[in-house]
Amino acid sequence: QVQLQESGPGLVKPSQTLSLTCTVSGGSITTNYYYWSWIRQPPGKGLEWMGAIAYSGSTYYSPSLKSRTSISRDTSKNQFTLQLSSVTPEDTAVYYCARASFIGSPYEYDYWGQGTQVTVSS
Repeated sequence: QVQLQESGPGLVKPSQTLSLTCTVSGGSITTNYYYWSWIRQPPGKGLEWMGAIAYSGSTYYSPSLKSRTSISRDTSKNQFTLQLSSVTPEDTAVYYCARASFIGSPYEYDYWGQGTQVTVSS
């Protein structure tokens, strides 16, 4: 029922800001008690949680990415966005948006977007 769709440029130049949007349908991003997350997977590597924005609007970030990551939302469009500044080729990855539920235990991702490939290259 809930669907998430990532969108944004597939190619970003080094030093620029990566910007992606996740459009949510079938559920509101303001509904208790869900957290709207960004997760990425570099080629050949595991999943890396980047950060999230809660139903309340509170944001949370991975310590390793906090200094250059910003997550925001547009409730009128039921969208949330990721901005990752000062990108390098090591930021090349498939980027996912996902919903995490804190209604039960443990914390669980119950819906995912299909992922979008972002390549950082000059």
